[in-house]
Amino acid sequence: MVLRVASYNVRSMKDDVVALGRVITALHADVLCVQEAPRFLCWRRRRRRLAASGGLTVAAGRRPGGVAVLVGPGVRLLHGEGHLLKFFFGLERRAIAIAVVEAGGQRVAVGSVHLDLHEGARLHHAGEALALLRAAADRFGALPVLAGDINEHSEGPAWRHLAGHLTDCYPVSPRGDGFTFPARGPRHRIDAIFAVAGLPVLSCGGAEADPADLAAATDHLPVVAELGGPLPRDGERPERVQSRSGALEEAERPEPPGGR
Repeated sequence: MVLRVASYNVRSMKDDVVALGRVITALHADVLCVQEAPRFLCWRRRRRRLAASGGLTVAAGRRPGGVAVLVGPGVRLLHGEGHLLKFFFGLERRAIAIAVVEAGGQRVAVGSVHLDLHEGARLHHAGEALALLRAAADRFGALPVLAGDINEHSEGPAWRHLAGHLTDCYPVSPRGDGFTFPARGPRHRIDAIFAVAGLPVLSCGGAEADPADLAAATDHLPVVAELGGPLPRDGERPERVQSRSGALEEAERPEPPGGR
């Protein structure tokens, strides 16, 4: 199994929507976690339009909170849900969208979050989102993956909390410089994908899209992680398989009798 998970803050589709569609197509994502998804006038139709621009469908996400999960034809959607996170007076309402998918016989629960600018709320919501994601993953026997706009750097408390429970994918197998904000002249890594330990990270970094489109589409750059199947047990060895992007990657298959 090679699963392409992407995360992208689309700024409510306020920028160049045509360029945004081209970037989403270039992601070749099996699962796309969206932040600042449309949440006001005609929000359902606009989210469907966003998904369709990349050959995806909407799998999960409520209107409040502005987060959603989109899925591609290469995975089977098993379940979608959305939860509001704790309300903090005077701050924007936050949420998590979760989709449970199956690919190559493996179930993965993918959550999309957009954490707050306020440090205390951000840390609280990080823990709350992890608990909700793990609960959904446990119900379906799935592996948890969390992606989103964290709104702080990797040394921040919310980021450290997430990385203490899941693996920050970029440092494991980095591709590019990892910066995601601002899209024009990026110099901060504030968007990330975290995966459960034991789910190999084959690569993680930016999208192979037209730089002009990336700058015009929204104020963030997307993050894409290619995740392999669970680490092999004793007596198993990897097999080369092809991802949606066309790259050959590693998956697992049993060692034939007698070994080698």
